[in-house]
Amino acid sequence: MSAIPLNFKGKVALVTGGARGIGRAIVKRLHYCGAKVIYTGTSTGKTHAVKGCMYWPLDLSKEQSVAEFTGRMRTLKRLDILVNNAGINIIEAIDQVEKSHWDRVLQVNLTGAMLLMKEAAILMKKNKRGGKILNISSIFGIVSRAKRNAYSASKAGLIGLTRAAALDLATDGILVNALCPGFVKTDLTASILSEQEMRLLSAKVPLGRFAQEEEVATAALFACSDFNLYMTGQAIVVDGGYTLR
Repeated sequence: MSAIPLNFKGKVALVTGGARGIGRAIVKRLHYCGAKVIYTGTSTGKTHAVKGCMYWPLDLSKEQSVAEFTGRMRTLKRLDILVNNAGINIIEAIDQVEKSHWDRVLQVNLTGAMLLMKEAAILMKKNKRGGKILNISSIFGIVSRAKRNAYSASKAGLIGLTRAAALDLATDGILVNALCPGFVKTDLTASILSEQEMRLLSAKVPLGRFAQEEEVATAALFACSDFNLYMTGQAIVVDGGYTLR
């Protein structure tokens, strides 16, 4: 039996943090499968451009940028898919956490996601076509590591928000899920971790390696596709078995 391809023709998708890494992989796959894709980033340059997709600048850490962006969302005639992928991480031990850093991480990773979910839900309910909302959380919303205080709190909060929103929107046919990637091989990861550190972490993963961006994007696309008709309120872990240990 041949594989049935994912088809997003006619769908409108919005992906935050889509200029690089996992977000960019999701943007490219959605576009390849026929969706009209709008993606965001904090850059005003065009080095991140994805052919055939529309770029809207957004800095979730700045209230003015969020206000302007949500106003722009209200001009859309339809929205079928929202992927909240934008996120930041500031590494600090609990006795060294600066409140300004804490506030920034929570604003970008949790509050910003909530505000976009609100706007997306209003539009999806108005159009009465249902929809899919996918929040990119992390395994560090389930387990954690040292000095990930704000990050783990924000990602755990995003899972809780996902579950609550799934209950709110179920009767409208809007499915809300969270995706929790483990260690992923990205340009950012390569710039932070040495090859030795990556080898040591890979050894702790039952599958023996980091995920590729495209592997995480594939899981994201299923959750956002018409193949997903019944899964909502779930935290989908894509970590090569890391959290099983």
